[in-house]
Amino acid sequence: MASTSFSFLLLLLLTVLLCSFTEARDSFACDPKNGATRNFPFCRVSLPIHERAGDLVGRLTLPEKIRLLVNNAIDVPRLGIKGYEWWSEALHGVSDVGPGTKFGGSFPGATSFPQVITTAASFNASLWEEIGRVVSDEARAMYNGGMAGLTYWSPNVNIFRDPRWGRGQETPGEDPAVAAKYAAAYVRGLQGNAGDRLKVAACCKHYTAYDLDHWNGIDRLHFNARVSKQDLEDTYNVPFKACVVEGNVASVMCSYNQVNGKPTCADPSLLRDTIRGDWKLNGYIVSDCDSVGVFYNDQHYTATPEDAAAIAIKSGLDLDCGPFLAIYTDAAIRSGKLAEADVNGALMNTIAVQMRLGMFDGEPSAHPYGNLGPKDVCTPAHQQLALEAAQQGIVLLQNRGSALPLSTSRHRTVAVIGPNSDVTNTMIGNYAGVACGYTSPLQGIGRYAKTIHQAGCSGVACKDDRQFAAAAAAAKQADATVLVMGLDQSIEAEFRDRVHILLPGRQQELVSQVAMASRGPTVLVLMSGGPIDVSFAKNDPRISAIVWVGYPGQAGGAALADVLFGRTNPGGKLPVTWYPQSYLPKAPMTNMAMRPNPTRGYPGRTYRFYNGPVVFPFGHGLSYSTFSHSFAQQPPAAAGIQAVENSTTAARGGAVRLNLANCNTQPPLSLHVDVKNTGKMGGSHTVLLFSASPPGPWSPNRRLIAFEKIHVAAAAQERVRFDVHVCKHLAVVDHFGIRRIPVGEHHFYVGDLKHSISLQLQVDWEDIKSK
Repeated sequence: MASTSFSFLLLLLLTVLLCSFTEARDSFACDPKNGATRNFPFCRVSLPIHERAGDLVGRLTLPEKIRLLVNNAIDVPRLGIKGYEWWSEALHGVSDVGPGTKFGGSFPGATSFPQVITTAASFNASLWEEIGRVVSDEARAMYNGGMAGLTYWSPNVNIFRDPRWGRGQETPGEDPAVAAKYAAAYVRGLQGNAGDRLKVAACCKHYTAYDLDHWNGIDRLHFNARVSKQDLEDTYNVPFKACVVEGNVASVMCSYNQVNGKPTCADPSLLRDTIRGDWKLNGYIVSDCDSVGVFYNDQHYTATPEDAAAIAIKSGLDLDCGPFLAIYTDAAIRSGKLAEADVNGALMNTIAVQMRLGMFDGEPSAHPYGNLGPKDVCTPAHQQLALEAAQQGIVLLQNRGSALPLSTSRHRTVAVIGPNSDVTNTMIGNYAGVACGYTSPLQGIGRYAKTIHQAGCSGVACKDDRQFAAAAAAAKQADATVLVMGLDQSIEAEFRDRVHILLPGRQQELVSQVAMASRGPTVLVLMSGGPIDVSFAKNDPRISAIVWVGYPGQAGGAALADVLFGRTNPGGKLPVTWYPQSYLPKAPMTNMAMRPNPTRGYPGRTYRFYNGPVVFPFGHGLSYSTFSHSFAQQPPAAAGIQAVENSTTAARGGAVRLNLANCNTQPPLSLHVDVKNTGKMGGSHTVLLFSASPPGPWSPNRRLIAFEKIHVAAAAQERVRFDVHVCKHLAVVDHFGIRRIPVGEHHFYVGDLKHSISLQLQVDWEDIKSK
């Protein structure tokens, strides 16, 4: 009897919850049919956003305000305001990681694009923006169907500083210029181009210097990142500034870690002064989930929880992912540690974003994007774009004797071997949703040839050799062998950094034994987010080719097969340096310094500062074609930089302080590069423009300042124009975190080309006299 009663009560509860969800989903704020609320000024679309937000904030009671400071914001029925879940994710497709989004019913899945590190390897900014546009189409469609929110805490634009980082896969790589361009492009794609109105609201995370999750007993909740002003300005903050200034992102998320002894979510210099002050954020600042609680409970940064609530809001935090502010803000106000006006300011920022999204504009179906629905999710065009993104991101690392592409006439039987040879979910990496469908590597290759399949290992951990003999036997029977090896989320993930960068377990043994047994060419395919030291394979003449696919998304197997059999000419390039295993002991993950310290044996990080041996360098990637570069016209040999101070002040240390340079009148330096396809197959090619500055306390290494993706038909030629802006592209950062433009010889590199320009100081005496 008790069991029957319990079942009835449970059914009743579920029914009530379902009805409540349906009601919340179907109703909306500022309903013109609701006479009690329709005449409120905050519902008037004709009024400026700040006036509408101010009107709404002014009508809220303090308890209501406090419950709107957290991600699961309450409803306010007397004002017609519905509850809202702020936390949704869209890193590389609509995701159900956050509670704001769910799949089911009319929305069983969404297009799952390649993981960001793979898409970054395309070096194609227009592709990045187009992916954002498609993702936001599907997000809006799911919102209209009551299955998602409109605030997406993506992208992750942290710098992939250390090869062991488990979340490096979520980022655009190690280079600040690439990360900055990716950040702005993806944000523009997500948010749309309707001025101040938003299609969805993006969020750039995790600000700042966050790139350690759990390593050697140290975790992100307790880590204090000690970062120089120089590294903060010229590396860690670069993509976040681009998000705000160039992408006009609607939100920035502060991180768990401390930076130089202060939690990022409690640092007014980082939040209030920099993001909102210097960069002019038009949006809200949100904490990583439970970060406010973390800096009180785990980092013991404040004496009381009320102090933590007060310092977070006063530092510039507007929204807490977690319950902390809902619990302790009232006491912080009553104790005089926080003013209600501070809470009002935070709510003005969050509510303004909701209004820019149209959430207070009445009937949703009448809004822009109000017609999007299930028919606009997982469309053939969207899935085709996922395939093209994977094709563009695949990197051909080595191709000994032009073993690739394979031939459908000569390689009729292919042995497909390895723990990642028939995976599906592995291909979409982390922060993913439910894909529209999958094509595994085995299925993709099966479209071109008869396959013989052997896993070789039980999972990527590859703890024993029990399946090795069967794998070697398969290789003996086939015309070609494709080994799909690498990592998955059990090896690298959030809160899971790697301890080494070799292939896990006994994968190397499997590769070597299969290569020895194979009677045809052996191709090693690596599926991973982070780099892997595969020096053994690079140096093994029996391994014909090495291909990196990252985590290639739902169509990864089809894209891989297209590349292996030459339907697609690979054009991806590595967005990170692939270090040897011997690098790791010299560079603890806790050392945040980018620049080397020879006296301590510290080698520095990324191609911009590290000069040691590599397995494969940043920007490396081969093609089935060959490309040559030449200058279409001789670039200038000299240029001037105007300063608005006398030469002694402006050029102290051989470099003009950026804020003393007259950047507005400085014409760009134009470099016209002809790219010729000297091969027999048309293909895409990424033109990378590097520069090296005159000697100084910055870096002697080349650094990427621009890149362009082009397609060049066989035997054809295309021209690329780079406009180098002296203030933007040639500025460096000194020890004090100040941007300067070095005077002297600047060198530019494109492929095998090199050109030098002498940059000289020109003092604007007329401007000085006018002062």
